[in-house]
Amino acid sequence: MSGLVIREIGADEFVRVWPFFQMIAAGGDTYTYPRDITLEQARSMWTTPPARCFVAERDGQALGCYRLAPNQMGPGDHVANGSYMVAPQARRQGIASTLCEHSLEQARQAGFSAMQFNAVVASNTSAVRLWQRHGFRIVGQVPGAFRHALLGPTDLYVMHRAL
Repeated sequence: MSGLVIREIGADEFVRVWPFFQMIAAGGDTYTYPRDITLEQARSMWTTPPARCFVAERDGQALGCYRLAPNQMGPGDHVANGSYMVAPQARRQGIASTLCEHSLEQARQAGFSAMQFNAVVASNTSAVRLWQRHGFRIVGQVPGAFRHALLGPTDLYVMHRAL
C-alpha cells in the first residue's frame, strides 16, 4: 500500500492512536471495551507486555493500529489474539487488510501457531468478511453476548485460523 508504514509503538506513542481509538470504543458497536474507556486503560491494555501495539501511518498521520498478544496465559499462550482499529477517515482504503497481513506475519515470527478473535460482533459484517478473506473461520457463536449501542443484544463470533 503506497506510502503506508506499519511500525511497533510503545506506551509513549499510544496517544497518536487515541483520538480514533476513543471514538471507536465510544461508538459501542464493535468492541467489548467500556464506552468511556480512559487513555490510561487503553494504553495499558494495548502496550503492556506481552501485548504489542503497531501503528499504520502515512505522511506522519496515524490511520490505524493493531494489538498482538497471547490469547490466553500459560498453556494457551501459543495462540495469538489480535485487535484492529482504523480511523474513520481512512476506511475503505485496504488499511485493515494490510494490518491483518502484517499481524499474521508478526504472529508467525513471534512463534504463535494460530490466531483467534474472541469477540467479533456479528453485526460488523465488513469485519467478518475481511477476516474470512484472510483465512479466519467462525468456530463459535455466543448468542446475545454483546450489548450493541443501537441493536441491543447481538451475537459475538469466535474466529480462528492456523498460522
